[in-house]
Amino acid sequence: MNFKEKVTNLSVNHPRAVVIFFIILTILLATQIPKIQIDTDPENMLSEDEFVRQFHDQTKKDFELYDMVVLGVVNEDSTNGVFNPKTLKNVYQITNKVKKIEGVISSDVIAPSTQDNIEQGGLGTVNFNWLMDKPPKTKKEAIRIRDEAMDNPILKGTMVSEDGKALAIYIPIKSKDLSYEVASKIKEYTSKLAGSEEYYISGLPVAEDTFGFQMFKQMAISAPLAMLIIFLLLWFFFKKLSVIISPMIIAMMSVIITMGALIGLGFKVHIMSSMIPIFLMPIAVVDSVHILSEFYDRYQHIRDKKETIIKVMDELFVPMLYTSLTTSVGFVSLALTPIPPVRVFGIFVAIGIMLAWILTITFVPAYTMFIKEESLKDFGADEEGSGGLLGRSLLSLGDFTYKRAKIIIVITLIIILISGYGITKIVVNDNPVKWFEKDHPIREADRVLNEHFGGTYMAYMVWDTKETKAGLQTTKDDLLAEVRDVKQMYPRLGSNYFNEITNLVNRTFKQYVKQDNYNQIKFINTVKKKIDQIKEESNGDLRWAMADLAFAVSDMKTEYQTFKQPEVLRYISKVQKQLMATGDVGKVSGLPDVVKKVYKELRQGKEKYYKIPSSAAAVGQTLISFQNSHNPDDLWHFAEPNYRRINLWVQLKKGDNQNMQQVEEKINKWIAEHPPPRNLKFNWAGLTYVNVVWQNKMVMGMLKSLLGSFVIVLVMMTFLFRSVSWGLLSMVPLSVTVALSYGMIGLVGKSYDMPVAVLSSLTLGLSVDFAIHFIQRSRELYEETGSWKETMVKMFGEPARAITRNALVVAIGFLPLLLAPLVPYKTVGILISTILAVSSMATLLILPALITIFKKWFFKEKENEIEKQHYSN
Repeated sequence: MNFKEKVTNLSVNHPRAVVIFFIILTILLATQIPKIQIDTDPENMLSEDEFVRQFHDQTKKDFELYDMVVLGVVNEDSTNGVFNPKTLKNVYQITNKVKKIEGVISSDVIAPSTQDNIEQGGLGTVNFNWLMDKPPKTKKEAIRIRDEAMDNPILKGTMVSEDGKALAIYIPIKSKDLSYEVASKIKEYTSKLAGSEEYYISGLPVAEDTFGFQMFKQMAISAPLAMLIIFLLLWFFFKKLSVIISPMIIAMMSVIITMGALIGLGFKVHIMSSMIPIFLMPIAVVDSVHILSEFYDRYQHIRDKKETIIKVMDELFVPMLYTSLTTSVGFVSLALTPIPPVRVFGIFVAIGIMLAWILTITFVPAYTMFIKEESLKDFGADEEGSGGLLGRSLLSLGDFTYKRAKIIIVITLIIILISGYGITKIVVNDNPVKWFEKDHPIREADRVLNEHFGGTYMAYMVWDTKETKAGLQTTKDDLLAEVRDVKQMYPRLGSNYFNEITNLVNRTFKQYVKQDNYNQIKFINTVKKKIDQIKEESNGDLRWAMADLAFAVSDMKTEYQTFKQPEVLRYISKVQKQLMATGDVGKVSGLPDVVKKVYKELRQGKEKYYKIPSSAAAVGQTLISFQNSHNPDDLWHFAEPNYRRINLWVQLKKGDNQNMQQVEEKINKWIAEHPPPRNLKFNWAGLTYVNVVWQNKMVMGMLKSLLGSFVIVLVMMTFLFRSVSWGLLSMVPLSVTVALSYGMIGLVGKSYDMPVAVLSSLTLGLSVDFAIHFIQRSRELYEETGSWKETMVKMFGEPARAITRNALVVAIGFLPLLLAPLVPYKTVGILISTILAVSSMATLLILPALITIFKKWFFKEKENEIEKQHYSN
C-alpha cells in the first residue's frame, strides 16, 4: 500500500478522528487571532538595517521632525478667502483644541496662532510678534494677518495659499499609528463649527493609517461575500448542500489556522499579510472543487460513496500534490525579496496552501463518509457529458480546438506579441493615497489641498559636510598654525603650555583617524575645551595668551561652520530653485529662507536686501536674531547647531513614487553639472522617498523570485511528467497568462504597484494547476485509447468540466471585490478573475492545439489508423 492509499484509507476508515483533529487544531489557533497587532507603517516594508530607513529615522531625530497630519481650511465663498474674522476665529479655536489631543506635539503645531510675524524694528533690529495672538474682529485685521503671513517665505505656500483662499494647520504627531485617531477627533471638532469654510484632512500618515483601519473592515465584508458567491456557484453546479459544504470548511480552516499561526508566532499583520485570506481562499477551494467535480461525474456510475471517493482520490492525489507544491513555490519564492512583510506573506501563504492540500486529501474524504448514501441518489448525472449545457459546450470547444489548432496558435502568438508591447509600457508606481477611490474623502482632501498649497507630500533633502581624512588634516594644520602664531606673540611664556596644546592636537588627530572619525568641529571643540581650561586656571600673560588663542580658534570654527558661509547658502538657494523647476515640487523651505527674511528685516525691511549677506558674520547675526523669536527651536528643523548639516523641506504636489523619482533624477543631474562650492554631500529622507526605495526593491525582488520560481516549477513539471517536452508544455498556460495579464496592465495604463506585483505569485500557481490536471489526464487517457482524437473527446468530458467549474467558481466568486472601496482589493478581484479566466482558456485551447500539431513528438508511438484516416480526409 503506497502513501496516497494509506492517507485515503485513514480518512475514509477513521473519518470521525480526522474531523475532530482538524476542528481542535482550528479552535486552538483561532484563540490566537484576538492577539492581532496591526502594522500599516510603510517604513516596515524595509529591513531595520536598510540605509534609507536608518537615515530617515536619524534625520527625524536630528532635526526634531515628526509625521504630520494636515488640516486644510478652504473658503471659496468669501472675497478674501479664509482671511475673514469668522473663519479665522474657527481656525484659532480648532488650533487650541488640536494642541490638546493626546499624541500631538503641541509645541510644533504650525498654525496662524503659533507662528511669528517677523518685521523690522529699526536698522539692525528685528521684532517678533505673534502672527495671530487672538482672533481678528475686523476685516482689516484679518487682511493684515494674511499680508504678514504672505511676507514670510516659510509660511507662504505652506501654511497660507498664495491666493488667500486656504490655510493649512500642520499637526505633528508622536507616532504614525495615531494619525487615524487624531484625524477622527479633528473631524469631530470641525463638524461642530459653523462657517462657510470647508475642512479637509490629508497627509501620508493619515492615508496609511486609515487604510489599515478600513482594510480589516473590508476583510470582514469581502471575504465572507466572496465565499457566499462561491457557495452559490457550487450549489448551482452540484445542487447538493451536504456535499458543497466541504470546500467552504476547507477554505475557512485554512485561513483560520494560517492566520492564527502567523499571529500566534508574534508577527504583526501588515497590509500584505492582511490579504492572506483573499489569496488563500481561491487556492484552498480549487482542489476541493476538482474532487467535487470528479465525484459528481463518477458517482452515478459507481453508486458507492466510499468507492467513488477512493477512486477520485487515487486519480487526483498526485496532480493535486504537484499543483499545491508549484503554487507554494510561487509564494515561498517571495522569501527571497528584500521586503520583510512580503517575505512573511509569501511564507505563510505557502504554508496555508500546503495545509489546504492536507485538509483536502484528508478532511474531504472523511467528510464524505458522513454523507448519507440515500441523499446521494440524485447526485451527479450519467450523461452530462453530452446532454448538459456545460458538457455540450465543452465538447464543441474540443472539436473546434482539434480542427482549428493552427489558427489558435497563430492567434496566440499575435496576442503574445501585443502583450509583449504592453509589458514594455508598464510603469512601476504606487501612492498610498491612491489606495482609496477617487471620491473618498482622503482623495478629495489630497486633490483640494495640493491645488492650494505647495504640496502635502514631504521629502527631506539633507545636506552634509563631507568629513574626510584630508579635511581633518587641514583642521589639524590650521590649529597648529594658530598655536604657533599666539606663541610668537608671547615669547616670554615659554613652551610648556603651548606644547601641551600641540601634543593634544596631534594626539587627538591620531585617535580620530584610528576611529575613522573625521568630524572637524568635534576636533576643534576638543582643543578649545583644553584652551578654555588653561585660561580659567591661569592669570597674567598666560591668561591673555589663552584668550587670544581661544578667540582665534573660535573664529576658525566659524569658517568650518559650512552652512554659515554665504557662497554655500547661495548655492543651496539655487538648489531650491532647481527643485521648484522640476515641475513636481510646489515648495522648498530651508535655512536660506530664514537668513534672507531676517536679513531683509534687519535692513529696515527693504526688498533689495532679501538676499544672503556677504559675510559669515552677517549670516551668524541673522541666525542669532532669529533666536529671539517665540519659537527659536524652529531653526533646528532646518539646521544642526554646528551648521555642518542642513535640511531642506521639499513639498511635492503628488505622492506617486514616479514623481519623487523624477525630482531625484533631475536634481542629481543638475548637481552633477553644477557642483557645490565646498566638499558637500546629500541624501534623501521622508515618507515620500522611503516609499520609492521599498517599491523599487519590491519590484526587483518580485522579478527575481518570479524567474526563480518559474525555473523551479519547470524542473518540477519535468520531474512529474518525466519529460522535458511535457514539462515545457505545462508552462505554456502560465507564460500566456503572465504575458496577457501584465500586457493588459501596461496597455490600460495601470501602475505596477504592490498588489499587482504580489499577484504574480498567484498567477504562477493557478496557471500551472489547470495545466497539470489537463496533461496528466491526457497522458492517462492516451494510454487507454492510443488515439489523440479519441483522447480529446474524453478530455473535453469530465476533466474539462472540472477545470471549467473550478475557473468559474473562483473567478466569479471574487468579482464582489470590485465593490470594495479600497483600490488594492479591486485590483486583486480583477486580476484573480482574469488569471483564472485566461489560464483556464489557455489550458483548454492552447495546450490541446499544441498537442494536436506536435502529437507525434509528444506521443512517440504511431497514431492508429483512425487518426491517420482523419488526417487523410
